[in-house]
Amino acid sequence: MLGDGTYIGGTGIDTILMEEMQALKAAIISNIRSTGQWASGATAESMQVTVEGNTAVLSGRKAFGTLETGRKGTKDDPSVKVPYNFIDIIYRWMQAKGVHADPMPYKRAGHHKYPSAQMRGDMYMAGDISHTIATQGTQLYRNGGRADVYSQEIPAAVRRINERLGRIFQASIEESIKLNIKE
Repeated sequence: MLGDGTYIGGTGIDTILMEEMQALKAAIISNIRSTGQWASGATAESMQVTVEGNTAVLSGRKAFGTLETGRKGTKDDPSVKVPYNFIDIIYRWMQAKGVHADPMPYKRAGHHKYPSAQMRGDMYMAGDISHTIATQGTQLYRNGGRADVYSQEIPAAVRRINERLGRIFQASIEESIKLNIKE
């Protein structure tokens, strides 16, 4: 422990790493919202901070990187696969964003696949969107991506961590030098 009460090992480092990684997570979530990419909150909910020893990790769901790059389509990369339930995923995204198509009423009476004309229109729109994304990629990808969700936040967090840990190690060295001076 330093003269000012700062712990050098374990707890002090762990605390700094946890604080800075939580701040990084909060900044990224704020950027997701401010860039208009917030839909259901699933990406934000998937973000987890873990600190073990001197290692800190901020992890998220597999598609996290698409927040800045967008998603490729099969036209640009034939190896790109889409989930088997892609239309349902797009439909849920539409509902979360409040995007709706014009209702598509049925012309015949009887049992129908969708319970309402609105859902039928929305599902057809989801099908069109999912086809476009699958073949051409997302609009973000087609527009060249962006660098304002996490790319600028990570270097800033690394700088803050380095500064804070550097002060602790500098103080520790100064303290040990003072302790070893014979008077």
